[in-house]
Amino acid sequence: MTEDPSKPDFSMVMASSVHDMKNSLSMLLHSLELISDELPEEMKKSGKVATLQYEAERVNNDLIQLLGVYRLENDKLSVHIDEHYIRDFLEEQAARYEVLLNSRSISLIIECEDDLVGYFDRDMTAGIINNTLTNAARYTRDKIKLKAYHDGRHTVFEISDNGAGYPASMCNAPGQIFKGIDFESGSTSLGLYFAYQVAKLHKQGDETGSIELENGGDLGGGVFRIRLP
Repeated sequence: MTEDPSKPDFSMVMASSVHDMKNSLSMLLHSLELISDELPEEMKKSGKVATLQYEAERVNNDLIQLLGVYRLENDKLSVHIDEHYIRDFLEEQAARYEVLLNSRSISLIIECEDDLVGYFDRDMTAGIINNTLTNAARYTRDKIKLKAYHDGRHTVFEISDNGAGYPASMCNAPGQIFKGIDFESGSTSLGLYFAYQVAKLHKQGDETGSIELENGGDLGGGVFRIRLP
């Protein structure tokens, strides 16, 4: 059966639209940052602008992941591995959430050696950490820890909180639960699926990256972990 050339490729149209929305949202986030800088302290503490930034950041992360999954499905997603000083990298990600966390009285702890170096795709790893921080800010009680270390031949990133933790089903198969939308919670598990696929793209010899979810950890709540060779 011959395809009708007059019909658009829906996946291509979707990807193009998502790209445009992401660009517009990035401009909105930048404008919110400028507005926040100009506000008096009492208005910053009210948390209204921080809430707008948080919700916009959530949508932006989802759009980035949708584009990533599209490129992955079309064999157009590749990693660009480079050397990075990890503490600087983590502090850069944490700075994006400073206003939000302060407005919610959430403390963020960074645990990482000053001279720790890792080899990974900066943009993709930043996207995973940002998405996880966004979720942690939603579910934690009042603490989040951002941790990095070397474990044998792997660079490990951990985001933990002191919330209620992850459901057992998520912990058992964190990268293989992209089964559709949970309309009660609004969750699609897209973030975990994207993190799982990005981790797999990081390879060294026979080893590939992986993700893990568990409960407990340093703060007693949920722990997201990504290992990159």
